[in-house]
Amino acid sequence: MGIFGNIASAIFGKAKAAGEAVSGAVSGAVSGATSAAATPSASGGTKAAVAKPMTRQEVEGVIEKIAEESDQDYNWNESIVDLMKLLKLDSSLAARKQLAKELGYTGTLNGSAAMNTWLHKQVMTKLAEGGGAVPANLKQAKRNEKKG
Repeated sequence: MGIFGNIASAIFGKAKAAGEAVSGAVSGAVSGATSAAATPSASGGTKAAVAKPMTRQEVEGVIEKIAEESDQDYNWNESIVDLMKLLKLDSSLAARKQLAKELGYTGTLNGSAAMNTWLHKQVMTKLAEGGGAVPANLKQAKRNEKKG
């Protein structure tokens, strides 16, 4: 799984693993959103629920719940480094470079404020667009990376 996949899993994984809607994971903050967890079908098997897009506020509500449980005070809503630290993920320059490549960053991979700001914006946008699921184009990009 790529860095973005790790971020999505760290934020939404618990709700998905339990088979809950994301709205159930955060009281009222994300009402109406659903997760991409498997749900029972009429035939007794399971089928994947389609992840619905979320608003940035809904994504932030889920992350805020995680932040409330943290002993640290992170500036996660502005800093990609703090967001990754909050999620207990590697926030090193190497990890952020990999994330930048996954998301299609075309600037210099030097950890600059411009790169980090772009990363944060893209991560929040992609999380909302996918309803917490890793977008198919990022899954495909990771598979292509493994082949090469």
